[in-house]
Amino acid sequence: MNICIIGGGASGLMTASLLDKTEHNVVVIEKNDKLGKKLYITGKGRCNFTNACNTHDFINNVVTNPKFLYSAINLFTPDDVIDFFTAQGMTVKKERGNRMFPQSDKSSDVIKALSKFSRCKVMLSTIVEDLKITDGRVTGVVTNSGIIDCDVVVLATGGVSYPSTGSTGDGYKFLKKLSHTIIEPKPALVPLFSSDSVCKKLEGLSLKNVSVTAFVDGKKECEEFGEMLFTAQGVSGPCILTISSKICRKKLLDCYISIDLKPAISEETLTNRLMREFSENTNKFFKNSLTELLPKSLIPIIVERSSIYPDKKVNQITVEERTRLVRLIKDFRLVISSLAPFSQAVITSGGVNVKEINPKTMESKLIKNLYVIGELLDVDALTGGYNLQIAFSTACSAVNAIIGGNYDIL
Repeated sequence: MNICIIGGGASGLMTASLLDKTEHNVVVIEKNDKLGKKLYITGKGRCNFTNACNTHDFINNVVTNPKFLYSAINLFTPDDVIDFFTAQGMTVKKERGNRMFPQSDKSSDVIKALSKFSRCKVMLSTIVEDLKITDGRVTGVVTNSGIIDCDVVVLATGGVSYPSTGSTGDGYKFLKKLSHTIIEPKPALVPLFSSDSVCKKLEGLSLKNVSVTAFVDGKKECEEFGEMLFTAQGVSGPCILTISSKICRKKLLDCYISIDLKPAISEETLTNRLMREFSENTNKFFKNSLTELLPKSLIPIIVERSSIYPDKKVNQITVEERTRLVRLIKDFRLVISSLAPFSQAVITSGGVNVKEINPKTMESKLIKNLYVIGELLDVDALTGGYNLQIAFSTACSAVNAIIGGNYDIL
């Protein structure tokens, strides 16, 4: 059997690695001049290649169409992925949140492990222009250097996040031409932009142990606890990236986030703390009274938004003003104007409608012997190695179907 894998990224390379143990003729077609270009920058160059969780926890971290992945994740689990890489000679380590990395902290080791196939042919700097379809079945690949006849095509071209790495949506064009439905791609796991001028003033400020709630059209969409960061254009950090994935498909015409700067204590407890501190420092100016409570750079913003005169003595602050201050600390709002662009997105949300893909095999329901895997699918997950696990598990599902269920290669 002649098999063409289009795309030399995470899912394409895993497909090639697994098929290399078979007798089939396999060619990997990659538009870049090297394999795994996006993998090089994954996890800031460290490559968090999976998460050492059970399948239940894995599914809970999938944002879009988690049920579609049941078969794939159970066929090729996180433990299987870890075993795969260790079998390739890569030493691995576990970090916070069960995140798995190469011991070296070098993404190049992940790429080397995925590229240890010996029988598969690799065609670099080769652009796929079209797919040949005959009687509803894929029969070849049209490239800029000629036509490659084949029996099976595995489409692994990725989404549109980090387009500089070659993820430019080529697979969407091929699939749309074949009458597949493409759910509009959106940047996910991405910073949020804000038109609020305070972001520029607070640029570089990192807040830890805060609670961030996103509201769209007056409705609470999600709430996350952890760390966030102010940027010149808005906000970023773990909390924000997670929120972005949960709201990226919404029309952000009326969107804001509410930051609880002191989520561990109630409004009543915070009020009592302020009353105690004010009573112990009765002659302090209000602008100088919050140093034990808030980061230095945030204090002028809080003072301004509280509408309390900065040079007012704390013993002169009214109950109404104190109540307003407490609510501000527990509900510090920022208007969100948009998602950051795809160039800053970790993953693409959207892609081929999974109703048109067999969840057990990843084969197109419209075109025989055409398999769609990885980020091309309308599935995406949170940070922590889950998205690469999706790439690997969907690749394995396709391979398992192509070879007829020969589990010996896994």
